[in-house]
Amino acid sequence: MRHTLLQYEKRGFFRTVLFACGSLSLGLGILGIFLPILPTTPFLILAAILYARSSKRLHYWIMNNRLFGRYIRNYVSGGGIPLSAKVIMLILLWVTIGISAFFVVSNLVLRIILACVAVGVSIHIVTIRTLRSER
Repeated sequence: MRHTLLQYEKRGFFRTVLFACGSLSLGLGILGIFLPILPTTPFLILAAILYARSSKRLHYWIMNNRLFGRYIRNYVSGGGIPLSAKVIMLILLWVTIGISAFFVVSNLVLRIILACVAVGVSIHIVTIRTLRSER
C-alpha cells in the first residue's frame, strides 16, 4: 500500500508542477498580446497542452475561451491565423521594436539584436498559414 501511496503523491506533485507551468505560460501568452517581443501563440498552445495533462477543467476553459480559444484551435488544427490578426501583429511588432530601438536602446548591438528578433518573428508570422474564413 505504501508503494501505491508514493506513486499517487508523485503524480499529484507532477500535476501541480504542470498546472503551475501552464498558468505561467498562460500569463506570458496574455502578456505577449500587449508586448510583441513575447510570442503569444507558443505560450498559449503550451498552456493548453500543460492544462490537458493537469486540469481537464482548465484545458476546456482555455480551448473554449471567447478571447483566444478559437485562435488556439485554429492554430493547432492547422487552420491558420486570420489575415487581419497577422497584419495587426506585424504592425504592433514593428512599432514596439522601432520605439524600443530608437528611443530606449542606445547600444548599436542591442538595436541590431532587436531588428533580428523583429525580422525572425515577422518571418514566422508570415509563414503561418492564413485562415481563409473566420467561422
